[in-house]
Amino acid sequence: MKNGALSLVSVQHLIDQARHWSDRLPEHSRDFEQNRRLPVEIARQFAQAGFFHMLVPHEYGGFEVHPRTLIEVIKIIASGDGSAGWNVMIGATTGLLSASLPENFAREIYGTHPGSLTVGVTAPLGKADKVDGGYRVTGRWPFASGCQNADWICGGSFIFENSEQLFNDKGAPDIHLMLFKASEVQIEDTWYAAGLRGTGSHHFNVKGQFVPEGRTVILGGRARIKRPLYQFPMLGLLALGVSAVSLGVGYHALEAFKDLAGVKKPTGSRKTLIERHSVQADVARSIADLRSAESFIKEVIDEAWLVAESGERLSTEIKANLRLAAINATHKSVAAVDRLYQAGGGTSVYEDSPLQQCFRDVHVTTQHIMVATPVYEVAGRVALGLSPGSLL
Repeated sequence: MKNGALSLVSVQHLIDQARHWSDRLPEHSRDFEQNRRLPVEIARQFAQAGFFHMLVPHEYGGFEVHPRTLIEVIKIIASGDGSAGWNVMIGATTGLLSASLPENFAREIYGTHPGSLTVGVTAPLGKADKVDGGYRVTGRWPFASGCQNADWICGGSFIFENSEQLFNDKGAPDIHLMLFKASEVQIEDTWYAAGLRGTGSHHFNVKGQFVPEGRTVILGGRARIKRPLYQFPMLGLLALGVSAVSLGVGYHALEAFKDLAGVKKPTGSRKTLIERHSVQADVARSIADLRSAESFIKEVIDEAWLVAESGERLSTEIKANLRLAAINATHKSVAAVDRLYQAGGGTSVYEDSPLQQCFRDVHVTTQHIMVATPVYEVAGRVALGLSPGSLL
């Protein structure tokens, strides 16, 4: 990857690599689930393809893609396997930290190793005490997807100085994302889950770990690099990434159902599923759910990009629309998968059924806080002219 303007060839490379992997991933899905992680070899190949550097600035060896490309790549990978798509999403969106780090740390983490993988948890479950030259951090975080393959792992932390908690100029607690070398954290074997089993989303902890001054990012702070991509809110892009996984799982279920419907005859019937009027309607509704949700995402991304290109800050309304499009896509994907799972009948319940895996995976995506149901309330508050609160 070279610095400079991103070419169409680079974008096409990412899309082509995503399609290549999407075709291959179903044959690995059972192994992902049984081992509860992606193999290190596949994670390395994802890194070499550039998936984890999609949001990294050009000057650090990244692609700095348009958010539309980010969503497309994640969706395509997730249409092959939800856990793989989730790992790509986490690695790519955590790479956004590179635009907010001081240059020396950005180059150390991202610039000297183009395939580096950073993952982490934004929830402020750590305590960081200010000391000479940095911080001493203690905490424990759940849901650290991809942590076993990561080079760096971050954890949200409240900041303390002389035993007193620090607050920002708006009166809210200071929260920093502390970046740890993978060797500095203890990973706990906790990921026994209903769906997205291959994501390796274990807990991790640190106890009194030193983090140097500057190797942190203020959660919700403005990026140091001012180009359009970095005007997008970090949590907004994370939410869109989650929804892209949901969409990919939805499209996977749609294709799996089409394959099934052409050959399956329900018990006592001479007709295949594809010949049933109710099934034809279910497929049409599912297509409408997925494609309309995806179109809404593209619409709000384009709206935000125009503002970001102008150099203006994104308004609260635009940020709310980004989050609304994300939660809408996740829940429309669930509706589509549920409908197809039901239409599949008894076949859907077996472990070797893609519909069964899609059903489990898509319902786990709904539990991420970025697309949790309170986001509807926040978006509604903004639409009604009220304060959004703190979820944007």
